[in-house]
Amino acid sequence: MNREVTLPLIVDDRGSLQVAAVDVSKLLRTAGARWLHLVEGGERELDEDTVAALTIELAKLADRIDVACIAHSSGAP
Repeated sequence: MNREVTLPLIVDDRGSLQVAAVDVSKLLRTAGARWLHLVEGGERELDEDTVAALTIELAKLADRIDVACIAHSSGAP
């Protein structure tokens, strides 16, 4: 199964590419959930333990992004 994922991309006045953090954390969680769904569906090319470990790490990264954004928006150092 091949799915295309798109993110809204914005370039600032210096030409730097910007992506909303909420979109990045959602993408990370969605990728993990899709992998788990494939494993649960019997996809033989995916190792269940590896997919579980990667999904956990993607969720942790998404959590760190969310926490950093909350801290930034609340004015925390």
